[in-house]
Amino acid sequence: MNRRYPPFLIGVLAFAYAFLYVPIVLVIVYSFNDSRLVSVWGGFSLRWYRALLENEQVLRAAWLSLRVAIVSATVATVLGTLAGIALTRMGRYPGRFLFTGMLAAPLVMPEIITGLSLLLLFVTLQDLIGWPSGRGALTITLSHITFCMAFVAVVAQSRLAAMDAALEEAALDLGGTPFRVTLDITLPLIMPAMVSGWLLSFTLSLDDLVITSFVSGPGASTLPMLIYSKVKLGLTPDINALATLIIVMVSICVGVAGWLMYRRPVPQRV
Repeated sequence: MNRRYPPFLIGVLAFAYAFLYVPIVLVIVYSFNDSRLVSVWGGFSLRWYRALLENEQVLRAAWLSLRVAIVSATVATVLGTLAGIALTRMGRYPGRFLFTGMLAAPLVMPEIITGLSLLLLFVTLQDLIGWPSGRGALTITLSHITFCMAFVAVVAQSRLAAMDAALEEAALDLGGTPFRVTLDITLPLIMPAMVSGWLLSFTLSLDDLVITSFVSGPGASTLPMLIYSKVKLGLTPDINALATLIIVMVSICVGVAGWLMYRRPVPQRV
């Protein structure tokens, strides 16, 4: 039976998609612009991709952002998954309420407060024990792990709460240790949530500006910080080329993750 949708609903949906994706398409199109002006079309050219490869400042910032995002997303996925397991599988224990509140704090606290708090923490640690020695890639990575872990924990906790705990109980009854049950049963079942949490953390880390501005130091400018500083002086078309490369890379990662989840066998109900 064909379902007919109201024209108004179709129009709202089309407007929403256009609002989200037309600017991205324009960035990609203008990355092939021959003009030095970002918003004036001067013909098709690859000159700004060549200029991008010669811009060491942008390349250093992009490489730093990618390294920080990959490490932060990976560590945050591990810690966030463990936190989700602790909240859903360990029952009530002393300090659970405090742990839940501390885990949720980065989700509701303004980024400027989080950035200032982390800055004071790093400065205090440096004065007391001499670590970390200055602010740079390490402090940025630790800060990103802090707030990304909270997002992963929420995703993992939601997946664990919806999962049938009888599967883990059956594995324990058959002689499996809690550690083996977690590795062989729990983690494979929540793997889609872990992949989603990693992609979310990667995006949040790659995009962060406010917190990074507080905890970074000289010579440790990430890509959002560099782009923000260039906005004051005027953007050049090589930024469009860099944005296009990032869009392509993220699209490939999302496509591969979606393909892997689509290829997963669907469990058959008996």
